[in-house]
Amino acid sequence: MAMTNNFKKYIPLYLFLLLVGLPSYAGESIDDFLKKLPLKNIRVMEKESFYNNIYEVLFEQPIDHRDTTKGYFSQRLYISHVDASKPVVLVTEGYNAGHYYTSEPASLMQCNQIIAEHRYFGESVPDSIQWEFLTTWQSASDHHQIINAFKKFYTGKWITTGISKGGQTVMFHSYYYPEDVSLRIPYVAPLNNCVEDERIYHFLDHVGSRKCRKKIREFQEMALREQDTLLPVFKSFSKRKNYTYDIVGGFEKAYEYSVLEYSFAFWQWGYCDCIDIPDENSSPSGIISHMNMVAGFDYFADQFIQQYQPFFYQAYTEMGYYGYDLEEFAPLLRHVTDGRFNFTLPSDIPVTFNDSILIKVEGYIRKEANNFIFIYGEYDTWSATAVRLSNKTNSKIFYKNKGSHRTRISNMPENQQKKVIETINDFLES
Repeated sequence: MAMTNNFKKYIPLYLFLLLVGLPSYAGESIDDFLKKLPLKNIRVMEKESFYNNIYEVLFEQPIDHRDTTKGYFSQRLYISHVDASKPVVLVTEGYNAGHYYTSEPASLMQCNQIIAEHRYFGESVPDSIQWEFLTTWQSASDHHQIINAFKKFYTGKWITTGISKGGQTVMFHSYYYPEDVSLRIPYVAPLNNCVEDERIYHFLDHVGSRKCRKKIREFQEMALREQDTLLPVFKSFSKRKNYTYDIVGGFEKAYEYSVLEYSFAFWQWGYCDCIDIPDENSSPSGIISHMNMVAGFDYFADQFIQQYQPFFYQAYTEMGYYGYDLEEFAPLLRHVTDGRFNFTLPSDIPVTFNDSILIKVEGYIRKEANNFIFIYGEYDTWSATAVRLSNKTNSKIFYKNKGSHRTRISNMPENQQKKVIETINDFLES
């Protein structure tokens, strides 16, 4: 991601020194250092942007950090090297890391970067899935291991960052290992308080204008009322995309769940304006196409659920999630009877939610956690469960006016960009 002109304009002196004023690391090369780590399948990638070296590697991690006799798995990392004396941005992915990219903080500071795929996603999966080791502590310990290993080579300060669940991962890592890094930048990261956080419902009842909320509600009611006409079009669309819906319970349930998801997704992503919402006079194909653009039918497809089942497991054991208020649509629902996502969970595995970690992390964020920069979008549905700060820490929250889940520093207004970058500067100097 290239720096915008605004970014360049507001880079303060400290960050400028990071870019051009520090000496190169005088010791061994990055290639020699990597040979000393528990790595395999080191793949040298094409150079990009300001990086001298980029690698995709598999880093050996214990399945259980408390008992290494349980075995090991390989965690995928992308290592982007520019200078061993510069800072390192550790991107804590919340899911799989199927492709390389340069994160916004690393692009801003033109520093080293490590992207860490989350355990049990993508290539970072043990030979045998032991669900009890998919916890926030185990994940945080993965990142602690990575930091300890690479601090032997990188002498600059460390920054963690992540988007959405990746931002949650930043918070959990900081809670368990508060001394690991100097700065944390979670983007659009919720901090839920239960399996079905009802703050979401309150948010959806008040976000945006009353006129827009009314139009969304009318669209959902129309989509449920006209199922006989719209369902065949939904089936044809899904078959063209090779979506199947056996896990959720069939096409009919998948359709109704997609309608229920519509309001959440509309505000979360901000892909269209209220004026673009179809009405009952629109063509069935236009309605279905619009609904897919906003809510995404793949969300309830077997293919998505199977790939993201570890996420749903985490949501229903430690991290919390949301659901649907069925009462307001009850007269129009024919198939859906449960507003939760229990159907996504692995079968024959006991799943019990433990809210104690969320309570502890919330207390930590409010009372102890320094050097956090939280980025949120005002209209993003996940801002309903955003963190709350107190005057006991120096951490900062920045909300983009009318921003969505796609809110980033680079698309904030200039005055906010300047404040965020000044805060980054202050925290790295402290």
